[in-house]
Amino acid sequence: MTTFTALTTLPGKAQAEALGDAMERLNPEPTGIGVFEVEDGSGLWEVGGYFTEAPDEAGLALLAAMHDAKPFVVSEVPETDWVAHVRRELAPVEAGRFFVYGSHDADKLPAGRIPLLIEAAMAFGTGHHGTTLGCLKALDHLLDQGFRGEKVADIGCGTAVLAMAAARVWDGAILASDIDEVAVDVAEANLKANGMEGQVICLEAAGFDHPDLQAQAPYDLIFANILKGPLVALAPDLAANLRPGGYAILSGILNEQADGVVAVYAQNGVDLERRGEIGEWTTLLLRKAG
Repeated sequence: MTTFTALTTLPGKAQAEALGDAMERLNPEPTGIGVFEVEDGSGLWEVGGYFTEAPDEAGLALLAAMHDAKPFVVSEVPETDWVAHVRRELAPVEAGRFFVYGSHDADKLPAGRIPLLIEAAMAFGTGHHGTTLGCLKALDHLLDQGFRGEKVADIGCGTAVLAMAAARVWDGAILASDIDEVAVDVAEANLKANGMEGQVICLEAAGFDHPDLQAQAPYDLIFANILKGPLVALAPDLAANLRPGGYAILSGILNEQADGVVAVYAQNGVDLERRGEIGEWTTLLLRKAG
């Protein structure tokens, strides 16, 4: 299906939100409207609409004039098979002993590696992002050190690629949870695709707020690949659910945020062991005093 975009900029959040509201009354109606601050220090805001048929350019021009915005730029977006496009772009990922791949690359699986099949359509946690890759490398490091996890939790699991990696190398209680119901469905689908049904328990939960997560605590290893804000908020609960001497692998942290996260976890008795940077993202390997 051919779609269209209409984009403009204007100063001020209130003006931008008012323009976004006014766009909802256009005919044809946009299928979606976005209002975003332009992160270049200019103070400008971008307002955009998405249409499944050609928008009313005269109506857009009138709205731009009424709200002191620049004239809308209207573009036609060509039809694209995005899954096929992503499959072409996402090459297999190697993280130490782990090999993350899509079914289109099943013939490239090298001998002696631990395979993790994640389809390209699963957008969050394919292993290509620096955060997921950093977590897999941190797990690989723990394995090199002889660490063994009998109880593992993957909090904010997305595709559950991290929980699956743990289940590939260890038997035991391995749980994957996410606040998003869709993510839990994706996690279960990925387990089935990897022939790992029953090896990871998938739960819908915010943080550790689930009786099944509480029942297995304390954990030997906890993954939390989320974002700085939720990681900071999670620190006391994570520390409480980690056994003495246990490890936490944290990511979703911009490089400049890492010291702040380390400080918060240190205050909760979980100290930095190792850190790694991939692009703009930092992954932290922490250990609870034991």
